[in-house]
Amino acid sequence: MSSRPDTPIGTVASEFAAVAVSIDHHGNGPRLRLEDLSGGRVAFLDALQLETLAWLPEEQLTALLDPSANRWRDTQPTAGRRTEGAG
Repeated sequence: MSSRPDTPIGTVASEFAAVAVSIDHHGNGPRLRLEDLSGGRVAFLDALQLETLAWLPEEQLTALLDPSANRWRDTQPTAGRRTEGAG
C-alpha cells in the first residue's frame, strides 16, 4: 500500500454530469479514481477495466448510460467498486 497521495487529473463535466478524475495509488497498483461530484459516489477502475471500456462496442457502452438501470436504486456498490470511506 502506497502512502503517495492521489494524483489529480481534472474534472470532466457536461450539462448532465460532473466527475473528478484522479489516479489512486493506495491499492495494489495505480488505478483511476472517479468521483461523481453531484452525489459523491466514488468508483475505482484498474488497467484491465479501462482496457475493457476502450474495446467495448458502442451499443454496449450506450446501454450502460441508462440511469434507471442502477443510479436511482438504493443498492450496495457492485463488485470492484466502493464508495468513499468504505473498507
